[in-house]
Amino acid sequence: MADIASLATAAAGTYSEGVIEVEDSHGSYEEPTLFWLESYQWVSVAMLILVLIAIFVGKVHKTIGKGLDDRIAAIREELDEAKRLRAEAETLRDEYAAKIANAENNAEAMLENAKAEAESILTNAEAESKALVERRKRMAQDKIAAAERDAIADVRAKAAAAAAQASRKLIGENLDAETDRKLADDLIAGI
Repeated sequence: MADIASLATAAAGTYSEGVIEVEDSHGSYEEPTLFWLESYQWVSVAMLILVLIAIFVGKVHKTIGKGLDDRIAAIREELDEAKRLRAEAETLRDEYAAKIANAENNAEAMLENAKAEAESILTNAEAESKALVERRKRMAQDKIAAAERDAIADVRAKAAAAAAQASRKLIGENLDAETDRKLADDLIAGI
């Protein structure tokens, strides 16, 4: 107490028994004291008395205790909810980890299937291309043979036409009407 008073005295004015003189820019005035207590100390005493009355007479401590108990219960509920949510999150994490592992296994299996399918397609394509080459080769050979037959038939037809024309010419030159009658008679007789 004396420290506060000495600080106040040093800062603002002089201290005399029961009265503090304070100087400021508007002049000096005296702060009243009662039973050697200053005004801010009386405010503290009044607050202490008020709190004691509220606690013992007004049963404020029960209200405060009930409020604290309710808050503790709410916090416990929140903690239980947090534990439940954490357990759900861990379950979901484990489930998704299993799904990811399963997806990786499925991806590997799909990759192996794709490779096997690609090999099968490649083998089939090679076999089909060989068969196609053989078919085309046979078709080409058949076309060549058909062209040869057509050429031979054409040559024969031209040769026959040339022979027929040459025989007409020879017959026309060597046969006259008399020889023709004689041949026709021999033919008729031969029948």
